[in-house]
Amino acid sequence: MIALIVILSILGAILLIVILSSIKIVKQTEKVIVERLGAYRTTWNVGIHMLLPFFDRVALRVSMKEQVKDFEPQSVITKDNVTMEIDTVVFFVVTDAKLYAYGVEDPLSAISYLSATTLRNIIGELALDECLTSREIINEKMRKILDEATDPWGIKVNRVEVKNILPPKDIREAMEKQMRAEREKREKVLLAEGEKQSAILVAEGEKQSAILKAEADKQMAILRAEGEAESLRQVKQAEADSIKMVKEAEAEGLKLINEAKPSEAALKLRYFEAITKVADGQATKIFLPSDGMKIGSIASIVKEVNKD
Repeated sequence: MIALIVILSILGAILLIVILSSIKIVKQTEKVIVERLGAYRTTWNVGIHMLLPFFDRVALRVSMKEQVKDFEPQSVITKDNVTMEIDTVVFFVVTDAKLYAYGVEDPLSAISYLSATTLRNIIGELALDECLTSREIINEKMRKILDEATDPWGIKVNRVEVKNILPPKDIREAMEKQMRAEREKREKVLLAEGEKQSAILVAEGEKQSAILKAEADKQMAILRAEGEAESLRQVKQAEADSIKMVKEAEAEGLKLINEAKPSEAALKLRYFEAITKVADGQATKIFLPSDGMKIGSIASIVKEVNKD
């Protein structure tokens, strides 16, 4: 009886272990491929699932997250026969877990070999300079080719990046010398441009200074000419005013002589008084009768005026 109880207990424990081991939990980011007797049965999604003991088994757990594969540098030859090392990075995601499990023996190795051969084909059509300056073109071509090739495997290639391009040492040294020469050339060009702009600015400044100086000289000459003209006009005006005042004085003297019929001594006195009056004016120049003009002649002129 005891032996039977022990046997039943052992069988119960074994059965419990088998049942517990048959319970499987599938995470959010994965899918599980289940086989029954070696054949594909189903694909489990997220949740709790149970296998049929001794008949079902988990064949593969497939991650549905985007994966990144960094491949080793590949030796490639360019169109102009330059050998260099290029390594790439492939970003891909599994879209069909069943195709991924049964489409190819080792998907990652298959992608690696396919990436290497595709890269060699693309680089073989490009020269060295094109390879160094056309990374985007290389990336896009590789992505399209890999995406089409891996589609039957349930894989979608989202992106391919060329990480490093390593030309031979002598090529790198020549490129460094070329870049150094280009930098020195740009430096000399920039210095020459700076000197040119400086010379232009100096010339423009001298030009503006000369123009302003000429304008100032012109204005000064105009003002000087206007001042001289005004001075000359005032001189002429003063001369005219002086002559007019002399004539007015002579006319007044003649009038007095005519009215009073003075003697020659009185006429001389009146004459000198008129001259004194003229000298008190604002005129700068005074015109006096010559010595040959006598007071008697003035008297005769007065008489002729009276006759008129």
